[in-house]
Amino acid sequence: MTLINKHISQILVHILFWMLFVFVSLFLFSDYYWRENPFLQYVSLLVVIVYINNFFLLPFFVRKKLYALYVFVFAAISFFATQLYCYAFAQCGCSLPKCLSDYLWQTLVPLIFFSFIWILYRFIDEQEEVVKVKKEHAEMELKFLKSQINPHVLFNNLNTIYSYSLEKPKETPELILMLSDNLKHVLYESNDETISLEKEIQFIDNYIKFQKIRTEGVKQIQYTKSIDSFQYQIAPLLLITIIENAFKHSALNSNIIIDILVEEGNLNFNCQNDFSLEKVSSNDFKIGLQNLEKRLKLIYKDTYTFSIEKDARFKVTLKLDLR
Repeated sequence: MTLINKHISQILVHILFWMLFVFVSLFLFSDYYWRENPFLQYVSLLVVIVYINNFFLLPFFVRKKLYALYVFVFAAISFFATQLYCYAFAQCGCSLPKCLSDYLWQTLVPLIFFSFIWILYRFIDEQEEVVKVKKEHAEMELKFLKSQINPHVLFNNLNTIYSYSLEKPKETPELILMLSDNLKHVLYESNDETISLEKEIQFIDNYIKFQKIRTEGVKQIQYTKSIDSFQYQIAPLLLITIIENAFKHSALNSNIIIDILVEEGNLNFNCQNDFSLEKVSSNDFKIGLQNLEKRLKLIYKDTYTFSIEKDARFKVTLKLDLR
């Protein structure tokens, strides 16, 4: 609820209540005529009492958590206000029990109603604050998780360029341009909540090109993709965590299979590799996938499936609804 809408709704509630309250008091529970009814004079005093309670008494006693004392003050105000109405305005000359039974409700109803409204809106404000804090916490956690991913990607790429510059210096400029694209993606584009699928796939393409050069003769890479449309959005740097783990923790002379399928807004991602039990059991491997799962829960909630299989090969499957 926006601040303006909340204030407008409060004003409307107050106006409608006073109109209904006066109407009921004059037409249904009174033998007086409009011009002769002392209740109309009492309404002005009742308004003062109600808003002193709302703006000063309720906030003070709730803030200090003096609830029992507030109940006592509330009862005292209701009692003396009713006495004032009976003997100063209505001048009914009735006994105290008769006065309370006939007129106490006219004091209690607005006081109780507006106290309830104050508590209700205070509760709404607190809930909105809780939601805001949770959102900010989630955003901070996402930034932290992404900050753990970015250095690994860049460090690996820099190592590749360094080794390539020694062996094939003429082909190094192309790698530098690819690294420049990846830097732009990691430092700027990945700060957005979502980015275009095309940019994320391009980032993965560049990363795999680096890895093919870096692991040439050591690992076999089978990379396939089938994408019916690049119009979708995806959270940045999700898939790269799985791909990185496949290269980093796979055994020597292994075969790495990466398959990306996007069809009608559904992304199916599969990554397989031979693995060393020692590497898969290491802490840094576990942290990488734990961070990924945390991000998935924060961003996609119930619209994803994520599974890990460790049989003859290590297989990670991720399905996302990109719509």
